[in-house]
Amino acid sequence: MLALSACAAAPAWAQFRVEVSGVGLTQLPIVIAPFRGDANAPVRLASVVQADLERSGRFKSIDANGAQLDENSRPDLAIWRPRGADALAAGSVTRLVDGRYDVRFRLWDIVRGQDIGGQNYVVAAGDLRLAAHRIADFIYEKLTGERGVFSTRIAYVTKAGRQFNLWVADADGENAQAALSSPEPIISPAWAPDGQQLAYVSFESRKPVVYVHEVASGRRRLLANFRGSNSAPAWAPDGRSLALTLSRDGGSQLFTIDAQGGEPRRLTQSSGIDTEPAFSADGKSIYFVSDRGGSPQIYRMLAGGGSAERVTFSGDYNISPALSADGRWMAFISRIKGAFKLQLMELASGNVTSLTDTAADESPSFAPNSKLIVYATRQDGREALMTTSLDGKIKARLAGKAGEIREPDWGPFQN
Repeated sequence: MLALSACAAAPAWAQFRVEVSGVGLTQLPIVIAPFRGDANAPVRLASVVQADLERSGRFKSIDANGAQLDENSRPDLAIWRPRGADALAAGSVTRLVDGRYDVRFRLWDIVRGQDIGGQNYVVAAGDLRLAAHRIADFIYEKLTGERGVFSTRIAYVTKAGRQFNLWVADADGENAQAALSSPEPIISPAWAPDGQQLAYVSFESRKPVVYVHEVASGRRRLLANFRGSNSAPAWAPDGRSLALTLSRDGGSQLFTIDAQGGEPRRLTQSSGIDTEPAFSADGKSIYFVSDRGGSPQIYRMLAGGGSAERVTFSGDYNISPALSADGRWMAFISRIKGAFKLQLMELASGNVTSLTDTAADESPSFAPNSKLIVYATRQDGREALMTTSLDGKIKARLAGKAGEIREPDWGPFQN
């Protein structure tokens, strides 16, 4: 597993850089009390937990007002109910003699006066952020009934000067580790379903070539280096194969290839450009972009190939399909009056909602619980990694490395 390391040289508060904007329709009011011992730890766990929950759009923070609480405290309901709190979490972090940290916390339902449960971890300093993310996952699942995604990871690419970097980071953008650095472009990172591998396209051979990279070890293997262009890798949900775009037979067409390599199998036979494949959650369909009708639109076909049906009909430029794990949604980018905007389609009805007011959105990717979308854009003149709730009401700017930020991909749940 990729080693996680806290930025020990920076002040603890400098690690909390998530900026949340907007107000959701229904948010659960919760108190995240400062953890006892937080001020002496390299990471302020309560701040990380609070930021995670706020970014989800499902929670509203209630000020702890300096309350001194830990996992052994019994909240006074007479104090917290009038302040509008429905839930309260408190805990402690203690440095052990071997340099590790003992992290404990407990969650209470203030309305019912119930102890909902807690967790404890003994972790190295570099895993304190991961412990905080797991606490946020626990709280999110206990109070919403859905699995939290805060301990998952994202991958994205930056270009700074002439240097390209592929980064793997926490789901809030923090703790980024460089998986690959190159003077030639790196594009299209795609997480494998096991969360241990990334496929991507590198131009280090002065042409687009697809590699598969083991995140923990840094080892990689060549997957596709056929004549012409090799691009747009997308993993099948079972992890056994990938779809990709090859121009080896002339024109850009879709193929599938075994995850270990070998001879690819052609899926499309169109006269246009077919690219950006994305599997449906059940693995039965592939969505892709084609200009076979005269302009880039999104189509769907069976995963084994065959005839394709058009999915997008609004506007003359729709690209970058991303499918949610629950099978309900497709995110994509549409050009509207010269602006590139993130759109969300409900697949059952075909209804489309515009989620952003920015003009340079790209590369949407769903969180593995299907409740958030990460994407790249420009906001206030700066490159930005953003997340949005599916109603577009809660947006958060994530921490990100300097440079042009491109092509985020949200990794799967980690067991």
